[in-house]
Amino acid sequence: MLFGLDGVEIGLIIVFICLFGGILSGFPVAFAIGGAGIISFGIIASLDSAGLLIHQAIDQSSQQYRDLVNSGIKPDSISIFRYADLPRLAEPVFPKGWEVAMNRNVSFIVNRMNERVLAGQSIETLLAVLMFVLMGITLERSKIANDLLTSMARVFGPLPGGLAVSVVVVGAFLAASTGIVGATVVTMGLLALPTMLRNGYSPELATGVIAASGTLGQIIPPSIVIVLLGTLAGDLYSSAQEARAISVGCTDALSYLGEPAVLSVGTLFQAALLPGIMLALLYALYAFGYALLNPSKAPAVNMGSSNAEPVTRGEALTYFVFLPIAIVVGAIVLGQMGIIGNQSTVVSAFSDIGESASLRTNVSEACQAAMIELHGQPAWDAAIAQQATIEAAGGVQQSERLSVEAFKEAFDNKVANAAPIGTGTAILLILLSIVLTTARGVSPSSSTRPIIIGGVGVVLALLVDILLIGPKMSSGMYVVLMFLPFCAILYGAFHGVKMCAKIELIRVVFPPLVLIVAVLGSILGGITNPTPAAALGAGGAIMLAAYRKLRDTDRSPKVIIWSTLAIIVCILVGVNFDLRINNQGGVSFESWFAFFVAYGAYLYAMFGLLFSCWILWTSGVLTPVVRETAKVTSMVFTILIGSQLLNLVVISFGGEHYIQQFLKSFDNEITVFLIVMLVLFVLGFVLDFLEIIYIVIPIVGPVIYGGTFDPKWVTIMIAVNLQTSFLTPPFGFALFYLRGVAPKEVTTGHIYRGIVPFVAIQVGGLALLWFFPAIVTLIPDLIPN
Repeated sequence: MLFGLDGVEIGLIIVFICLFGGILSGFPVAFAIGGAGIISFGIIASLDSAGLLIHQAIDQSSQQYRDLVNSGIKPDSISIFRYADLPRLAEPVFPKGWEVAMNRNVSFIVNRMNERVLAGQSIETLLAVLMFVLMGITLERSKIANDLLTSMARVFGPLPGGLAVSVVVVGAFLAASTGIVGATVVTMGLLALPTMLRNGYSPELATGVIAASGTLGQIIPPSIVIVLLGTLAGDLYSSAQEARAISVGCTDALSYLGEPAVLSVGTLFQAALLPGIMLALLYALYAFGYALLNPSKAPAVNMGSSNAEPVTRGEALTYFVFLPIAIVVGAIVLGQMGIIGNQSTVVSAFSDIGESASLRTNVSEACQAAMIELHGQPAWDAAIAQQATIEAAGGVQQSERLSVEAFKEAFDNKVANAAPIGTGTAILLILLSIVLTTARGVSPSSSTRPIIIGGVGVVLALLVDILLIGPKMSSGMYVVLMFLPFCAILYGAFHGVKMCAKIELIRVVFPPLVLIVAVLGSILGGITNPTPAAALGAGGAIMLAAYRKLRDTDRSPKVIIWSTLAIIVCILVGVNFDLRINNQGGVSFESWFAFFVAYGAYLYAMFGLLFSCWILWTSGVLTPVVRETAKVTSMVFTILIGSQLLNLVVISFGGEHYIQQFLKSFDNEITVFLIVMLVLFVLGFVLDFLEIIYIVIPIVGPVIYGGTFDPKWVTIMIAVNLQTSFLTPPFGFALFYLRGVAPKEVTTGHIYRGIVPFVAIQVGGLALLWFFPAIVTLIPDLIPN
């Protein structure tokens, strides 16, 4: 044995030395990873051929090994770490020769490229990476960060540490709209750092808060890290739980768990929302507390007032707080009373399938024992009782076509139980009402006539919906009856929007906020998956950037505004009318009319998108955006391919199995997870998050995803841990970005000292998620997927 080490251990050391050497060489990381795999394989193969690498494997033909297996211990649980006294058998690290391993690696890498990059199941989800990158770079080039920083500084500046708090708020906002750490850190470093230093802020606090806030894009959705990590975690969790089920004697994971072993990126976006907000709040609280303890190092700064009309405290509380809360609470109360609710009259022509037992009970004795251990005896007894009741009733009731009479009865019941006010109408009226109340609070001295007309329209719309519109009424008649009330509402809302546009904060925040709500709302609400939502975000970012460019050059942005309204018209018409005219025998006039309206709106929206692209192209913005998007996306996919090659090298000489055996040698699942988290944290000092995701997670994933922990919680814990890789010296990328744009008087020591408290905050955030996992699971549990 070379140096007294096992051959597999030496192989792992060679791989990591080659990897770190490639990264430190200054060669592009995307290619250094793949090169490290090729070089390390060549070195290991040479040493193995020379007979210098010997693996001390357990002798499975020995009597001691057979005694362990006969005693009921599973072969997978037997390792040199757990049973160090077992007889060993010396064998080369490549039992069949390095040539066979190389041929297998080449075949695997071709298959992996096909599965992950070219035409596999995960390619649709990975396309979201490209779209989110395009969205982020476009918004970054549209200079929204400039306006946001100025506006937030005016809002929070007069508070102690207000400029630092404003940087955190803008960082969180940019995280939800761009999600690109480099762009966020550089932008805020250029804009906010000189201002903070000029106003007497400590260089440590200023640099620390900018670097930390810039990394929020790695956890606040839509996050590229979560897309990449979620795609990998879903596969790892599914396969790990399948292996776990088979190891305990069950046929599949569904039988053992009682639910499918599925983990989607959309669910992870839901799970990441509260942890991301929590970290932003912790950053802001630290900045505020630091200012209170060191007022001279984070003074309050008056950055000037916005162009808002003076408003008394009573008016502000009434129109900005009390009335909006009253509107929302009133709608909730009406919903609880059944006045607001679903008005759908769609009835299935088939009966419902009867419910099955909560757990599968027709399983082997070994699987039954394992399920009882996992779910508990009461859950198993309840499933047995449910199954007995089902069998006594003749088995699970199958779906059958309803008779004419039964169908009519079901339809009449649905109509009779329909709410007087539809949910869609209620939501639309709530949003428009809040616009009216906000406009009134923004400009109390303006004429109240438009606001009153809009308010009357809201009341009329409610009365018309309750008295004249029933669930059986057609969408066309609904539009006719609601035409006048909505004209009044839109008249008031139009004037309200013009009033709100006079407020700098609303004018700056509202457009990107709408885009964020549209993208995140469609994902978090389970309406669509991340890929279409990312496409929506990319298109919206292009239109928003074009709008900004037209305003900057004193040209009319009406085409962009009307295109946005056309998109809204498309959505509203598509929700309320059946546009499937090719799938119907007789199409009504209103369906044809709605189809042409939606089609016309769609064409105009496409024209607006193409017009936006032309505006950005002629102004020299689109070309660098596309080039930068191609560069970032190519880097991600090249790292994916290179890391797959490196992983295959580790697998080929047994390194992955060796590490997994070491982790499985610990009986406590918590200990294993803590070891993995500690390793990830330490690797974050020298590796980027992409290398950790694609090199380390596939190795440890089968162990940490094959236990009893919630996969959403495990993945978000890893994501928050990976976020520290941007801050931890010496290779924290956020530190490099900030160092590149910081003034000369800010030293590297200032930056390193400044990020220490924020790294500690992130570790504290991990501790909070550890002790309160509901922070992660709350939103996914509330929102159905």
